[in-house]
Amino acid sequence: MSEALLTIDWPPPPPPRALSTEGLVIYAVGDVHGRYDLLKLALGQIATDCTGEAASRLPMLVLLGDYIDRGPDSAKVLQALVWLRRRGEFHLRLLKGNHEQALLAFLEDPERHADWLGFGGAETLASYGVAPPPPGADASVLIRARDSLLDLMPASHLQLLEELEPMVLVGDYAFVHAGVRPDRPLASQTETDLLWIRRGFVDATGPFERMIVHGHTWVSDQPQVTEHRIGLDTGAYATGVLTVARLDAKGMRLVQVHA
Repeated sequence: MSEALLTIDWPPPPPPRALSTEGLVIYAVGDVHGRYDLLKLALGQIATDCTGEAASRLPMLVLLGDYIDRGPDSAKVLQALVWLRRRGEFHLRLLKGNHEQALLAFLEDPERHADWLGFGGAETLASYGVAPPPPGADASVLIRARDSLLDLMPASHLQLLEELEPMVLVGDYAFVHAGVRPDRPLASQTETDLLWIRRGFVDATGPFERMIVHGHTWVSDQPQVTEHRIGLDTGAYATGVLTVARLDAKGMRLVQVHA
């Protein structure tokens, strides 16, 4: 098992804007999607950096959402996030992803939001020991699955899911799960766009109000870095690669882990 697959110092041009918050170092983590093994490796890399070069600075850890679904260990990933919140070693900010929103919607109305099961929800149910309903299951089967999930999911996991943030603003950076609507100020963005947008954002040339750091859209095991956005989703559940961006006043360094 290899911990560090790739480390890139950035620039080459165009460089991300420097943080305007003096003395702060931020670690932004892309979409985990149930890959607890990769999250554990990434946190190990971050912890090592915090005791070395970044030891004298306040560390902020921002996770960009989509902690659950598709991969095998969603329950373990959420437990790790609960553990991180309790330890308080980082200024921890947890963004909501569209998959967390889909899970919460299923818990509220299983019949109306059964489509979640087809894009990762079945794997999340299985991670808690709940048998996923078959495609086309009737309302009673869906409700039983929802109730079983609520019986088996720790209350701390549900509380964490309900307290996730849609956006985090730090210095010249805006951290969101999916992206932003280019023609709207950050203060006027809708949660739907922040969690779901692709077309209209990833193909926009910018500039945006701030440098946008996001997940949600992946094209390969390499991050997408442009003059105006940093896309950190590298398809961990499919590629086996999880990407972290380390941001400070000097710029950005990318670190990837794989299992």
